[in-house]
Amino acid sequence: MKHFDIVIVGGGPIGIACGLEAKKRGLSYVILEKGPIVNSLYNYPINMQFFSTSERLEIDEIPFICKEAKPKRNEALEYYRRIVTSNKLNIHLFEKVIKVDKVEDGFDIVSDKNDYSAENVIVATGFYDLPNLLDIPGENLSKVSHYYKDPHFYAGQKLAVIGASNSAVDAALECWRKGADVTMIIREPEVGQRVKYWVRPDIINRIEEGSIKAYFNSEVKEIRENEIIVDTPEGEIHLENDFVLALTGYTPNFAFLLKMGIELSNNEKRLPNYNLETMETNVKGLYLAGVICGGMETHKWFIENSRVHAKIIVNSILHNQSAISKP
Repeated sequence: MKHFDIVIVGGGPIGIACGLEAKKRGLSYVILEKGPIVNSLYNYPINMQFFSTSERLEIDEIPFICKEAKPKRNEALEYYRRIVTSNKLNIHLFEKVIKVDKVEDGFDIVSDKNDYSAENVIVATGFYDLPNLLDIPGENLSKVSHYYKDPHFYAGQKLAVIGASNSAVDAALECWRKGADVTMIIREPEVGQRVKYWVRPDIINRIEEGSIKAYFNSEVKEIRENEIIVDTPEGEIHLENDFVLALTGYTPNFAFLLKMGIELSNNEKRLPNYNLETMETNVKGLYLAGVICGGMETHKWFIENSRVHAKIIVNSILHNQSAISKP
């Protein structure tokens, strides 16, 4: 069994930042990532552009140079990949952590490939793995997807986009511009206020001119092979349909946190129990970093405001080590 000062679960930008900080401060570490480098970013839509500017996505003060002020997905992949390779970070890719058990002198970590032990564990798993399901008939049909990748696939098709978040709006606009017949089904009375400010006027104008159809205050009640059934303020309607993009957001893996012994609030926010000054949870030596800290409030933490977690956590670990070593 390989032993480390720190095992970092998740190889996204914040997990990478934690690895950089651990290496810089002389701590042994390994990053375990179930997919490729920055797996969540890799699964973003091909043409996605970040809300944040490049300098706000930088980690460890390593410059992020891109063509425009707000980088695109491919530029972010290049940036974080180069950080990993240039700094020779100890990262194991396509290795999924199965369980983390608290033991007397730290933790035992089991992945689908190896067993590890560590004095500390940092969980930086984000929230992009589990889509918020609609729980309606037909959601399991092959025509339904909770992830959007490339607009070309939907050209010439009748596409329903469920939701009005950034991902839903981007998908609707891109697919319409590639020739899809797009209909948006939106539970709220308007397009979400958190939609990127340079995109929101575009989608509103396309809806107002009729290029993209939209049903507000509406919900899909059933998905069938050739149609969807929508509950609207004017009553139930049937719409011809080829594909459905159910972009209704994602949920952190709360079951994984609970199995490790991390306490969650009992309300709908499901906030994990951790110390904001150290990022340590109610389980000694177990830390949280990045978006996972926000529970269901996934809009509260981003790369730009959680990249500081790496320094906070490593400082706490070194402080604890120093306290133990003192006679």
